[in-house]
Amino acid sequence: MGKSEQVILTNMCMVYDGDHILVQDRVGKSWPGITFPGGHIERGESFADSVIREVYEETGLAVRNPELCGVKQFQTKNQERYIVFFYKTDQYDGDLVSSDEGEVFWIHKNELKNYQLANDFEDMFKVFESKDLSEFFYEQTGETWEVKLL
Repeated sequence: MGKSEQVILTNMCMVYDGDHILVQDRVGKSWPGITFPGGHIERGESFADSVIREVYEETGLAVRNPELCGVKQFQTKNQERYIVFFYKTDQYDGDLVSSDEGEVFWIHKNELKNYQLANDFEDMFKVFESKDLSEFFYEQTGETWEVKLL
């Protein structure tokens, strides 16, 4: 078995202000619903710089000092490892502006259950919030995929 594999690198950031979180209502057909802003990491770009760029592009906010707080990973149908680096920060400047990715707005984190969430976002949010969890992992057993929070 080889030691290398094809990888897709992405990020997601929870911007928060006390108990309020910035959410994005994604309009894309592949993963619609409420989630956090984020996107693909470009070749040669640091992980932290990529999340700063993505949050700015999708929200108009310039975030600072994003803290790595977890990771999500799974295998794609093309046998690529898809990795999402989870960041969070409460340091930001700027005016909130939605993008083509979807409307962005602030909610109290306890209101999250009142919205149509993107697939598996409720479990992903547990990783963002927990000091004991650091990984969201899809494990395949036969034809079945199970979410593991580690």
